Amino acid sequence: MAEAHADKVEMLRHALATLAYRSAKALRDAPPEFAGFHPNPDSRTPAEILAHMGDLLDWAVSMAKGEPSWHDSAPLEWDAECSRYFRVLGALDQRLEAGEVKRHPERIFQGPIADALTHTGQLTFLRGMAGCPVRPENYYAAPIHAGSVGPNQGPPAMEFDRK
Repeated sequence: MAEAHADKVEMLRHALATLAYRSAKALRDAPPEFAGFHPNPDSRTPAEILAHMGDLLDWAVSMAKGEPSWHDSAPLEWDAECSRYFRVLGALDQRLEAGEVKRHPERIFQGPIADALTHTGQLTFLRGMAGCPVRPENYYAAPIHAGSVGPNQGPPAMEFDRK
């Protein structure tokens, strides 16, 4: 049973590295005005989405501690929000690496991590709508490794030209 749990934790760490890689690509080189981009009055801005993603990761850390709690945060200035996001992502990965997981890893994935992946796609889509698109990539070939959860990710292995 302990081995199965360890395997799930390792898979969750790879999922975090995947999230970091994809979100770093969505955030990298975004122009300053992107943070406040509003495609319509009822949608979240990229800054609001990123703040929510940080809240999701805070929730994941609290779940791993065995003390789930949720907090809604107001967006910080864009660079500070990006830093917060990657800092909390790193804190979660460190907890997982140390084996300090009190909740089921698959539940942490299905809730906050899957939601953060969805929001990463939204940010990528909004980049295109805002006129600053992210180049498509073959993510299967991407240099993604458990433990690599910071903003400075390796260069893309295989990007595609837009047609």
